[in-house]
Amino acid sequence: MGRSRTIRMKIIGLLLVPLASMVVLWGVLTVVTAGEGLELRQYKTFWTNLRHPAYQLTAELQRERLGSVQLLRSGGSTGESALTAQRSRTNTAVDRFRQLSSRSMNTSEEIGTSVEAVLTQLNRLDVFRGEIDAGLSDRMHAIEAYNGITDALFGLHRHVAFIDDIPIYEQSRVVIDLSYARELLTREQALAAGPTTEVERRLFTQLVGNRRFLIDQALTELDPGLRNTQVSIITSPAYQRMRLMEDQISAGGTPRAWLSTTEELSKAFLEAQMRASALLSERAEPVADSVLTRAFVLAGTCFVLVIVSIVFSLRMGTRLSKELGALRLAALEVAEKRLPQVVAKLRRGEAVEVPELSVASTTAEIDDVGKAFSTVQQTAVEAAVGQAQLREGVGHVFRNLARRSQTLLHRQRIQLEGMQHRATDPHDLDDLFRLDHLTTRMRRHAEGLIILSGATPGRGWSKPVSLLDVARGATAEVEDYQRVVIEPMPGHRLAGPVVGDMIHLIAELIENATVYSPPHTTVHVRGEVAARGFAFEVEDRGLGMSSEELADFNERLVSPPEFDLADSDRLGLFVVSRLAARHDIRVTLRGSPYGGTTAIVLIPAEHVSAPPAEPTEPAKEPGRPMRVVQGE
Repeated sequence: MGRSRTIRMKIIGLLLVPLASMVVLWGVLTVVTAGEGLELRQYKTFWTNLRHPAYQLTAELQRERLGSVQLLRSGGSTGESALTAQRSRTNTAVDRFRQLSSRSMNTSEEIGTSVEAVLTQLNRLDVFRGEIDAGLSDRMHAIEAYNGITDALFGLHRHVAFIDDIPIYEQSRVVIDLSYARELLTREQALAAGPTTEVERRLFTQLVGNRRFLIDQALTELDPGLRNTQVSIITSPAYQRMRLMEDQISAGGTPRAWLSTTEELSKAFLEAQMRASALLSERAEPVADSVLTRAFVLAGTCFVLVIVSIVFSLRMGTRLSKELGALRLAALEVAEKRLPQVVAKLRRGEAVEVPELSVASTTAEIDDVGKAFSTVQQTAVEAAVGQAQLREGVGHVFRNLARRSQTLLHRQRIQLEGMQHRATDPHDLDDLFRLDHLTTRMRRHAEGLIILSGATPGRGWSKPVSLLDVARGATAEVEDYQRVVIEPMPGHRLAGPVVGDMIHLIAELIENATVYSPPHTTVHVRGEVAARGFAFEVEDRGLGMSSEELADFNERLVSPPEFDLADSDRLGLFVVSRLAARHDIRVTLRGSPYGGTTAIVLIPAEHVSAPPAEPTEPAKEPGRPMRVVQGE
């Protein structure tokens, strides 16, 4: 469950949806409007880096195409030096296009693809030239090879000219169509640069029809400022002479002034189209500035509205949060300071007095909440007092019952010892032995009640006792002691004041191991010297526990919890944790290699002493009964 939020944050949350909607709308409008403006500004960059160098490269390729066709017509006898010079100019234009296009080819995927298509065609240019120089290419093949490059360049023009401003895009498209009409004119020029074949005349006639159609269609769509220049060209005497020559060529003739006439018109068309393209690029800049200005004004207005809304929301939240702040601090003081102090005093048996919770507020609801907290505080204190009295009463009951049981069990053991000395029948002696063992177990359970009540059992030793005898004494207090195997261990001794509690602690662990393991298995008890004292290991071969259960039990053993009357199934765990905490003993549970559980008891070094120089007789008490299976 997440952390609870403040009233102030919840009030802001109520207004978060409209605020978020406003912010999103602001962002969308700003991005869209600014994007349009930036795209219009980018139009001029595209003209500089892509379209202008593409137009220059197209013009050089058109001249080289004408020179290549003339070379092929003469069989290589004339025009070779002029073609070499033209190829040099074309290479310069290619290098410039490569350099400038690299700056903008990554602007979009479409532009990048178009530039790559042009570069792919340009990479084949040297192959075309080699075929022409070697005489392996005819005129038609050479023209088609150059046509592939120019077609790729005009495909780039069409992608770059796409822009959100419809008037500019429409005019750019028309200008590109006029440029392509000029390209068709240069193709006508190359085809008819001398006598033509039947195939060349058919292609020539198709080019003438396409060019005339493009010009007629484009002129109707051009703006007057752009149309006048084009109209002056197509109404000129030179253009009319060219039309007559086109008709003659289609009929099979060969006009003499064809190349000079078409060259003059081609230059005029190129100049007009370059001026038109540059003019359109300049038109995009003020439009872009206007769009960006509108975007900034809109963004600024929306931003101011968002800030005003946020400030208003914060002030609304502050009004309530100031009044609730005192109530919150008072409630935290009750929960974190007053009640814990009351509980601590009650545990020490001291009297408690809790002042009322008062919160100054002008809001009726908050004032009611403060009074309710004061009532809750008083109720909690009363409940804590009752709980402390109940625990104290239960502890008295535990101690009284346990003391009485201890007295009776002590008298019973004395009588059993006397009866054992007087008994002569082996069967009677065996029954008396079992009764003695049962009495020992009952005494341990009575001591457990005393430990849970917070008192100290009366059993103790004044002298150190061998740790092996401690293990034996613990085993003697377990019902299934016959299943316990005590393995040999060093002769170190345990301090007398700790012996009784240690026997009880080990006995609880052994009994737990026998209860939660199959009857046919054994429980092994081992002891060895550790770096920080002496360690006992009690290992069973039962079903074991999950990692979560082991972690829970180990946490309880490290930090002994308050005894819960409702958790009577874990009395042994409470007893072990209390005894371990009393003497700073560390008890840890872990998985056994045999699938069961191993309990490790680490006794601090201050409670353990080295074995005596000469063996001493073990104490009687820990060694009863003696039916313990010893390890080899």
